[in-house]
Amino acid sequence: MFAVYAREPKPDNPLDALVVGERPEPEVPDGWVKVAVKAASLNMHDIWTLRGVGIRGEQFPMILGCDGAGVLEDGTEVVLHSVVNAPGWQGDDTLDPKRTLLTEKHQGTFADYVVVPARNAIPKPAGLSFSEAAVMGTAWLTAYRMLFVKSGLRPGQTMLVQGASGGVSTALIQLGRAAGFRVWVTGRSEEKRALAESLGAHQAFESGARLPDRVDAVFETVGKATWGHSLKSLKPGGIVVVSGSTSGPDPSADLQRVFFLQLRVAGSTMGTRDELESLLHYVDLAGIRPQIGAELPLADAEKGFRDMLAGETAGKIVFTK
Repeated sequence: MFAVYAREPKPDNPLDALVVGERPEPEVPDGWVKVAVKAASLNMHDIWTLRGVGIRGEQFPMILGCDGAGVLEDGTEVVLHSVVNAPGWQGDDTLDPKRTLLTEKHQGTFADYVVVPARNAIPKPAGLSFSEAAVMGTAWLTAYRMLFVKSGLRPGQTMLVQGASGGVSTALIQLGRAAGFRVWVTGRSEEKRALAESLGAHQAFESGARLPDRVDAVFETVGKATWGHSLKSLKPGGIVVVSGSTSGPDPSADLQRVFFLQLRVAGSTMGTRDELESLLHYVDLAGIRPQIGAELPLADAEKGFRDMLAGETAGKIVFTK
C-alpha cells in the first residue's frame, strides 16, 4: 500500500529519513479494526519520530502520522484516538505507564490503511469533514485537555496563548473564544498575529511584549524562548499549562517568582478517549471549524514536512487521499 514513512532515525537531518513509497498492508489483530484513511494531519511528533526521539531503533521503518479520520470496513466514518493503552488498562488513558502513541510502536496513519484498537475508532460527527476531523486527535485534543481539564479557568477570565499559528495554539484560540474566555495571543509576525485575531483572539501582541494586564493562565507549547515571559505575565496564583517545548526544554525555572507569587505549573499530554469524544460533540454543537493552513495530497507530504520545519504554518497541515 502507499505510505509515507521514516526509514531510520536522522537526528540532525530529519527529512533525510523521510520516504514516500510502498509498505506492506497491515494485518488486523483480534480486537483491532482496519481503517481506510481519508485524511491525516501532520504534527511535531512526526518530526521527532524522524529524528528518532520517542521510538526505539528496531521499530523502524515506521509509517508516520499520529492521527486521522477514515472509514471502517462496514462503512462507518471514524476519528482516530492516538493513545494506545496496554491491554486491560483502566483509568486516565494518559497516565498508563505503558501507553504509546501511533508511530511509536504501532504503524501510523500516513498510508492507505491503518489498524487501531476498536475503542480508538470513534464515530465522526456528520458535520465535520474528514480533513477537519483529522486534526482533532492530537492538536485539538491536546488543547481541549489543557483548557478544560488542566487550567481551571472560568468564563470571563483571561488566557494567554504563546504562539499564534501552530495547531495547538489555533485550537486554543478557537476553543477559548467559544467558551467565553478573554483570549490574548503572542506571535512573531504581523501575519501570525492577524491570523490569531481572525480566529477569535481579542488581542494579539508581539512575542515578549508587555501585556496590558496580568493573566489568569498561560498556555505553553514553545518552551525556552517564551518561558520567562509566561511567568512574568501571570497574576499571583495563576497557572501555566505546558504541553510542549519546541524551542527547547531547559529554561530558567525562576523559582523565586514561582513560590513568591504562588504560581502553578501543570503538565498536559494529549487526552483521553472520553475527552476526544466530548471534544467532537463540542465542536459540532458550537459550530467550530478548525483552522487548516494547508491541504496536500499524501504524495506531496515532503512539502508539508518542510513547511513545518521552517515554521511556515497557519494552522494545521492535512494530508488527504
